[in-house]
Amino acid sequence: MTKKKTTKQQNALEEDKIPQETSLLEKTRLLEGTACKNLNTDKGDDKTAIWIKNEHLLYEIELKKLQIELMKMQSSMKVTGQRVLAIFEGRDAAGKGGTIKRAIAHLNPRNTRVVALMKPNETELSQWYFQRYVAHLPSAGEIVIFDRSWYNRAMVEPVMGFCTDEQNKRFLKDVPMFEEMLVKDGIKLFKFYFSVSKQIQNERFESRKIDPLKQYKLSPVDNLAQEYWNQYSIRKFQMLSETNRTLSPWTIIRSNDKKRARINCIKTILSQMDYDNKLGAEELTPDPEIIVSGIDELKHMEKNLMQPELLHG
Repeated sequence: MTKKKTTKQQNALEEDKIPQETSLLEKTRLLEGTACKNLNTDKGDDKTAIWIKNEHLLYEIELKKLQIELMKMQSSMKVTGQRVLAIFEGRDAAGKGGTIKRAIAHLNPRNTRVVALMKPNETELSQWYFQRYVAHLPSAGEIVIFDRSWYNRAMVEPVMGFCTDEQNKRFLKDVPMFEEMLVKDGIKLFKFYFSVSKQIQNERFESRKIDPLKQYKLSPVDNLAQEYWNQYSIRKFQMLSETNRTLSPWTIIRSNDKKRARINCIKTILSQMDYDNKLGAEELTPDPEIIVSGIDELKHMEKNLMQPELLHG
């Protein structure tokens, strides 16, 4: 028969347990939205006060407001039949995935799709380049987000040697005409490029190595993204030069600060859409320090191409 543990033994076990729990708490972040949700919660003996930065609380409040706006926009789209296609491009670890996650968090999944295609198979390699993307274009009332898109052929593929120079040049000539057809057919097209600095990108790569919740993002090409930094900058300049058009302009998002990038990306979408009960323009106007036009980014790059350390990324 097992002997009952003494009070002293029980206390020793509890003492051993505390450091482990404390260590775990030190590594744990509050689930986003928790602070905003519990802002006015009454004090209690069974509750623990946790201090957070005021700027984080303001971010949560702002994000919730914008997510409600996105839901209102989606409701109107179901009635009007509008179609939205948002392309998210940028360097690795630039914050694309986190922004997409916040944007779709409360949208109806029946009318929202995120498309993140794997590398093409043998059959797809033999098809017209745009063919596998066409199948995912939005129908009436739908919001479709491409987490990387046909613009793989503008940056990743030529830098990594996955396409020929001829294929890259043909793509850059063809894509403005392809996008013009989409826009003239009634699709509302957003093209976002997330611009992150080399230093911040490296810091985010390093954080993936030690955070178990981020390790699924680790990729063999992470180190190559740093190694080929300048080559990617040149390809980005070529891409913007050839594909920033009046009907399908690029919107550059400075994403060193991920929270501000998320907020302003969502504001950009909402500010350009018509829907019922829309907030006033003053609440949906993007921050010009975060949102940059494709034309202004080209001017910045033209000025600093010979000094790549001055480029934003």
